[in-house]
Amino acid sequence: MSKEGQAEMNGLVEYYMANAKVLRKVLTETAKLEVFGGDHSPYLWVRAPAGKSSWDMFDLMLEKCQIVITPGVGFGSMGEGFIRFSCFADQDKVVEAADRLEKFFGSHAFGGA
Repeated sequence: MSKEGQAEMNGLVEYYMANAKVLRKVLTETAKLEVFGGDHSPYLWVRAPAGKSSWDMFDLMLEKCQIVITPGVGFGSMGEGFIRFSCFADQDKVVEAADRLEKFFGSHAFGGA
């Protein structure tokens, strides 16, 4: 790979990892959810709160925040109880999603959401 190609690839990695940092912050600090990933890849795996399935969380994120996430069960039975956020998006869209998450989780007692 050329130096230019390597520099471009590194820039893209930094861009998407910055997106992961933005979403991770709101999911851990505001939503108080357990988040895995976002350190070495631009995917965040989030443990659903007790009593919520991965499809429950998919429906909730779509209905209340207009955000599409991936239900963990789509990756097999061991993914049940988790959802996955992809951070491969334009940063302005990620910031918008983070704002929606912040508004939702900041104004709801999540157990009763």
